[in-house]
Amino acid sequence: MGAAHGGQPSGTVVHLVAEFKGVAESCLRDSTLLGGLLIAAAGAAGLHALTSPLLRNSTTSGVDGLMLLDGGHAAIHAQASRGCLLLDLVAPIPAELTRALDVFTRRLAPTAVSAETLVRASAPE
Repeated sequence: MGAAHGGQPSGTVVHLVAEFKGVAESCLRDSTLLGGLLIAAAGAAGLHALTSPLLRNSTTSGVDGLMLLDGGHAAIHAQASRGCLLLDLVAPIPAELTRALDVFTRRLAPTAVSAETLVRASAPE
């Protein structure tokens, strides 16, 4: 098995899950804003987007979005009435997913952010 960044085996991915609380409801219903943030976050993390963001704007919950990345994905799920956005990022190491998190944090100005990062190894080659 080959080595990758930081001594991790090749095929290793990093998985970041974040919850943004206290986000303005208008932001969570703005598909243009959130689609742009998916693109900007991928770029900030050094990731290559394979598709444009696929976005769905629900009158009840807000925007849901998915963008396929080379070796992973970026997804968002808004709960506008609660002022909450869930962010899910999966990408091969050495992606800098904290930079992607920073893009959302700076633009959405949440009152609280909780995030967890996990390293996931693929099956042995």
